[in-house]
Amino acid sequence: MWRRPLLKTLVAVYILWGGWNWYTGRPVHCPDGILARAEPQQGDVTSVAPSRIGRWTLTPRATYQITARILGVERYHVDFLAPLVPEDLALGWGPMSDNRVLNNMDITQANRFYFWRSPPSTPISKEVIISHSANTHVIPDGPLIARQLSHLRPGQIVTLSGLLVDGRRDDGAWIKSSLLRTDTGAGACEVLLVQDLSVAP
Repeated sequence: MWRRPLLKTLVAVYILWGGWNWYTGRPVHCPDGILARAEPQQGDVTSVAPSRIGRWTLTPRATYQITARILGVERYHVDFLAPLVPEDLALGWGPMSDNRVLNNMDITQANRFYFWRSPPSTPISKEVIISHSANTHVIPDGPLIARQLSHLRPGQIVTLSGLLVDGRRDDGAWIKSSLLRTDTGAGACEVLLVQDLSVAP
């Protein structure tokens, strides 16, 4: 008989947990217009040695700074990247930060990818969508950055600064960062070691 109360308790805890996650991660309302105008800034790395996070060795490929609208946040707990990359951010800038473009688009994330669908009435081309949005694997450079990343919500305008990196785990597993904004498919995600983060008020 004790199983029924326990089951009810577990269901109640699950519902409360789901409700809390929805509330804390609910989208932020944004005004119309382009909210993140600047293109991402990528530069050469000089004299930056590889670093270690847990079982991973990270090799810097480029410096990187991006100001973008968060189109989606997907948090991971169980895949092989989760200890290194707890969140992926779908980011949009330029026309992909404008409600007048985004309101008619369907944007989702799953399995470390970002997906979009747009109707024929979308006012920008497929090429512009691709070149002004990206799925970014974000690696926190320390516990403070990890807390900030865990509180991000769709609709916020965020500035991320750090290094694009390739990673190799001690057992040989690996991940590589894209260095382009125009690629798609497997390997097209930026892998960003986030060293600084700010959210527009």
